[in-house]
Amino acid sequence: MSKVILLNGSPHPHGCTATALEEMIKVFEAEGVETELIQVGSQGVRGCIACGKCQETGKCVFDDIVNEVAPKFEEADGLVVGSPVYYSSPNGTILAFMDRLFYSTGFSKHMKVGAAVVSCRRGGNTASYDVLNKYFTISAMPVASSTYWNQVHGFTAEDVKKDQEGLQTMRNLAKNMSFMIKAFADAKDKYGYPEIESGCFTSFVDGK
Repeated sequence: MSKVILLNGSPHPHGCTATALEEMIKVFEAEGVETELIQVGSQGVRGCIACGKCQETGKCVFDDIVNEVAPKFEEADGLVVGSPVYYSSPNGTILAFMDRLFYSTGFSKHMKVGAAVVSCRRGGNTASYDVLNKYFTISAMPVASSTYWNQVHGFTAEDVKKDQEGLQTMRNLAKNMSFMIKAFADAKDKYGYPEIESGCFTSFVDGK
């Protein structure tokens, strides 16, 4: 069975961001996709210190929720990252988590489907959405889209439940993501995944 893990970057396990993710979970379950919702935003996650130990050991030097989620991410077919908007940017905790998760994991993320979801009262949503999508697009992960930007509006969970277009966007996102995961699995068996080149690393150390 296909599996998607969903990360709630909000410190509130039942707040606005959780409401959006739970709307997606209903669709995933109906589509036969297994889910796991992981609460990240209430954790004490520190940022990456660029020590490079993960390149030697295969895991982050700080043994916390990042190392707990890493094997789940490796086994998953898709990743949904949800965050509230703080000053037109994702929550600092989820950013620290994502920096360390993506940097410390050496396994291929190629063709895992990614989706970013943001919640805000009013503004800063698209800027936050763009930041989260960067993790996917640097990792050869196809990005799932919906019928609007993947966002909900509201100051409380009850507000979000009134955002009918936002909830519709979440449902359509989950449907598209489910289809992509299943289609990629079929295509892998039939064609194989695209061959990825590596080895080129632009640094311009000669100054030219």
